[in-house]
Parts: sequence; C-alpha cells; structure tokens
Amino acid sequence: MVPPLHRFDPVAGATRVGAGLAIAGAAVAAANAATLPRLHAGPVLEPITEPVTVVVPARNEADRIGALVSDLRGQRGLSTLRVLVLDDDSTDATADVARQAFDGDGRFATIRSTDAPPPGWLGKTAACRRAAEHATRLMDPRRPGVLVFLDADVRLESDALAAAVTELRRSGADLLSPWPRQDAGSTVERLIQPLLCWSWFASLPTAVAARNIRPSMVVACGQFLVFDAAAYYRLGGHAAVADSLTEDLDIARALRRRGERTAVAAAQHLASCRMYTSPTALRAGYTRWLWTAFGSPAGSAAVSGVAALAYLLPPAAAVFGRGRTRTWGAAGYAAAAVSRLTARAVETGARPGVGDVVDALAHPASIVGLIHLTAASHRERHRGRLRWKGRAVT
Repeated sequence: MVPPLHRFDPVAGATRVGAGLAIAGAAVAAANAATLPRLHAGPVLEPITEPVTVVVPARNEADRIGALVSDLRGQRGLSTLRVLVLDDDSTDATADVARQAFDGDGRFATIRSTDAPPPGWLGKTAACRRAAEHATRLMDPRRPGVLVFLDADVRLESDALAAAVTELRRSGADLLSPWPRQDAGSTVERLIQPLLCWSWFASLPTAVAARNIRPSMVVACGQFLVFDAAAYYRLGGHAAVADSLTEDLDIARALRRRGERTAVAAAQHLASCRMYTSPTALRAGYTRWLWTAFGSPAGSAAVSGVAALAYLLPPAAAVFGRGRTRTWGAAGYAAAAVSRLTARAVETGARPGVGDVVDALAHPASIVGLIHLTAASHRERHRGRLRWKGRAVT
C-alpha cells in the first residue's frame, strides 16, 4: 500500500527558515557579548602621554555644544588635549555657546566656517575636513598622536578619551570606534534607536571582523571616532568619503582597503548619545541616509524581505499558527528578543531593565518601523525632497 503524500506547507516552511535566522542572530549576539572589547576606566588606565586632538563639527547645536565642551574640559589622564569646535555656518548661537563654555580654557578654540560645502562634498564631511586641516597646525608632524571626531550630541564621562586612546593602542588599530550608549526618550526612539547596535551585533561576529581587513566587515559609529592621526592623514582624511552619507562606515572601509585595521569597542557608561529628541527629527535623520544602506532599491527590498521573514513571520506564527508551526514561531520570536536584550546589555554595560524587556518584546514593531523608514527614504530621494539641517541631500 502506497503511503499518503504529505502536502508541503509553505507557511510552516517559511516559519522554520525565519526562526532559524533569528536563532542564528541570537547565537552571533551571544558570541559578541563574550568577545567584544569594552572601554575600561579608572585605576587600570595609564596616563596618555601622546597628544590628543579633538574636533567637533557643529551645525545648529547651540542647545548641545555647551554640555559636550563641559565634558571635554573634565577629561583626565591626558597630558596634551586640544579641542577645535568647527561652527559649520550655524544659524543659531552655536559658536557663542561654545566659547562661553570654554571659559578661557586655552586648550579650546572655535573655527567659524561660512562656506557652503564644495561641489562633490556633503556638509558633515566638508566640516570634518576643514576642522582636520586646522588641527594639523597644532600637531608636531613627527608625533601627530591621536585625532578624535565627536558629534555635538555625545556626552562623555571623565575617563572616556583616555580609555578610548588606551583601547586604540592596545588593539593596534588605526581607527577605533567606541560605540556610545544610544539613549532614547519617546516611544518612537525606543523602537528604532536600539536597532543601530542590534543590527550589527546580531549579524556580524566582531571577533572575526577584527582579525581581518575586509571592508565588508566594518563596524563604525561617526558619533565617536578615534584615529591614529598619521593613518588618517595618509588616507587623505575625509576627502576619501567626500560625498558619503555614511562617512563613518565608508572611511573605515577606505582604511581597510589600504591594509589598515579598524576596530569597535563598547563605550558603555563612558559615552552616550541621544541623537533625536522627537519622532519628526528621527524620521528626517534616518530617511536622509537609509536609501544608501543596501546599495539599491532592490537591495533594500531584499533585506527588508529577509528581516520580515526572520522577525515578523515567527511572532505572527506564534500567535496564529498551530502545532509545530506555532512552536517554531515562538522559538524565533524568543530568539529575536534575546538577541536584542543581549545587544542592549553590552551597549549599556548594565543588566536590562523592565523597559528594555518591553522594547525587546516590541521588536516586530521596530522591524516594521525600520522597513517603513527605508521605503520612505527611497521615496523621498526619488522625489528630491531629502534635506538635513537646512541643506539638500543628494
């Protein structure tokens, strides 16, 4: 007697595949939790004797620049610190607030730029280049030391720079990206901001990435970049990424293509950043660059499809499925929540709280939000409507 044929259930099969992807992501996150370097502060730090130069490109940051300057003035463990704040043609009182915060500290100076970005340059990359050019005038060419780029919305504890320079030299890298803790206030921020860390933490084994120079395996965060100054200037600085909307990743890739090494470390409690303070600002911030993230509209559609398969289908199956399909769905949903909590725990250096658990359980909503922002970014670019801080984004 011929046994009956079992009909293939495409939903059940897709759920298993999606759950498998989510479980693999949780495994990668667990590996990164065990191996990702952390910045360390306090008595473990040796004094930094090489010169450290910090540049802060700032456009319309009057409400934030004072706090960062205060943090920089409080840095300890550095024998030589110089800070340049480049006011990038601000329409507010950024420069005045910065100078007031300097309070006569001779290590700090402002540079006022009223020039539009040159053809082929974007605003931030042009500002970084101008600031870095001024920084060379302060450096001994025989001993340029360390060059740090900081965004104005970053906050630093007193050992942050010393810890970052220590890790840069310990790792032997030419660029270290200390990953700041991403703070969030509103519900929309809490849904989207943790994805910045989670997206690479649950997909890229950083221990493997740190041992090679493949450009495809970089992790970088432009909020806080710490360069060996000589390596930065050998590259040609930000000229290598003049027109890039993701200049942090692209400058790390450019270094790796030259055979230089880059690394990432969790800054945890030593550095934090609240990038956006409203849903409107968050949407504008993400839509200006997400269209570049995956190479093309087709690439974005493919990645969005995989994200839906791994992080939307399993929770839906856990609720609406039956039997083994429901079991696989529940396993995939749980794995996604675990990977997000793991990433958050390493990013903050603290055990996840109730709010973090709630945010992790809302991970499917976060994925929907990211897919929506990616589609909106492509749509707004097609319509020529992308702008950031009063400048068109092309």
